Amino acid sequence: MRIFPPGRSAILLATILLASGCATRPQAPLELNVVALNDFHGHLEGGKFNYKINGQQATVQAGGIDAIGAALQAWRAEDKDLMFVGAGDLVGASPAMSSMWADEASLTALSMLGMNASSAGNHEFDQGRTELLRQQHGGCESHRADKACKLDPDYRGASFTYLAANVIDTATGKTLLPAYKIEEAKGVKVAYIGAVLKDTPSVVLASGIAGLSFLDEADSINKALAEVRAKGATVFVVLIHEGGHTDEAFNEPDCKNLKGPIVSIAKRLDPELKLIISGHTHQGFQCKVDGRTITQAEMGGHVLSRIKLAVDPQSRALRGITVRNVVVKPGEYPADPRLAGYLKQVRERSESALARPVARLGAKSIPRKLNAAGEAPLGNLIADAVLEASKDEGVQIAFMNGGGMRKDLEAGDNLVTTYGQAQVVLPFSNTIVVMDMTGAQLRTALEQQWIRKHADSQAAMLHPSRGFAYRWDGARPKGQRVVPGSVKLDGVALDEAKTYRVAVNNFLAEGGDGFTAFAQAANKRNTQMLDLDAFVRYLSDNDRAGKPAGSSAVAGRVETTK
Repeated sequence: MRIFPPGRSAILLATILLASGCATRPQAPLELNVVALNDFHGHLEGGKFNYKINGQQATVQAGGIDAIGAALQAWRAEDKDLMFVGAGDLVGASPAMSSMWADEASLTALSMLGMNASSAGNHEFDQGRTELLRQQHGGCESHRADKACKLDPDYRGASFTYLAANVIDTATGKTLLPAYKIEEAKGVKVAYIGAVLKDTPSVVLASGIAGLSFLDEADSINKALAEVRAKGATVFVVLIHEGGHTDEAFNEPDCKNLKGPIVSIAKRLDPELKLIISGHTHQGFQCKVDGRTITQAEMGGHVLSRIKLAVDPQSRALRGITVRNVVVKPGEYPADPRLAGYLKQVRERSESALARPVARLGAKSIPRKLNAAGEAPLGNLIADAVLEASKDEGVQIAFMNGGGMRKDLEAGDNLVTTYGQAQVVLPFSNTIVVMDMTGAQLRTALEQQWIRKHADSQAAMLHPSRGFAYRWDGARPKGQRVVPGSVKLDGVALDEAKTYRVAVNNFLAEGGDGFTAFAQAANKRNTQMLDLDAFVRYLSDNDRAGKPAGSSAVAGRVETTK
């Protein structure tokens, strides 16, 4: 038998393998796992998730940080390199158990869940840029001194990174938050690029974002892409707080009928950006648009998007994307003791304050749902509370915006509502602002109810206080829908030249929701009174007077001829 030297033996073996085709067999792709949520809105506890399956409506209990923690614990046992990310509105407009602690409990919980990064959402800016940076980096200096650092006196900030490539500090020319974050998993550099809807200034307090510019989403993301490429990233993921809508099921594979702002943004992105994790519209979908995958995981932590990325082991380039939206079912996985224990701790700290009885109501449930004319019983009630709270300022008319009411006002079987039930209705810590407006300015404000930036957006209806009434005609063009002569105060037609004293929350006072007429009002004074405090006091005073406030029916202050 002929014996070859060691070096020649290796060469001969390689030649044989090459001839047999073994050396050219392609390597299996690397699998990276990403889990995403959006619009968590401080939902520390689970709730009802309503969805359609096979054309039928179904409801299940879903979500909660304990259930999310259990699921992530189980999935990380399958892949220790799993990445957990968000698409904004993680906090803001939150249930009382989170909002009463300035949402620090939610940010701490998301940090404990191992979140890597999230785009900022519009609600991250609700309390202004300074408070957003405090929530990110920690500390106790806050305009919400009654809430900040009350759960934990040493709040250290979120351990994950908020991203916003399109939010620029005009004083420095730099982004307020990082544009991107690069994570490494299995030797692959994955770049997460974040953005928030450019229309954020229309839905948050103008004073809170003074000095910030919100730029075009696609342009900003494409610019950031060049930077992450230069830093060696080979897989790119967009986290964006802007969304769309579809009639398809939340878990329909590769759905095809997605519509809305996210579609036009996606079509303008660099071709290398194949995965877009979206938010804002509170819908669940996993769609394909022009070869790109666009996901959203409903809201409140009810659903998580499980995303598998197939990556070429040689080039480290993305080769495939698989998405599955899954319902987070309590008890489906073994508990994560840390998250279950933290939820128990926050719940116990919160219960006594939230369970405090406030007042007996005039109905067991006071809804915020609009009737055909755009009026809601809850809007009537809050506007009346604002009017009553500011009557010493000479206020004659008060308005409430629909977007400021986050839940129906509920009561127990004894018709008594609690502080927690009231707080979840008004979670924004808005203050009451009084101002002078002419009759002409008031009519302009009413006309602005139908002026929206997106064609698929609903009208932003105002809810007037008692004594104020008007009629509108949907067949008339925008800007002329209020029926002439129909606007009345205490039965008397509004005089366009006369000045009236008006009260609204500070969001509306600064022109929020496109109501520029309020921003242009004269003699403004911020009373510094919280709308929630005025609301609770109004309910309590009416109960003590033996006239419980609120109704399940509208007061008939707004009529329509459409």
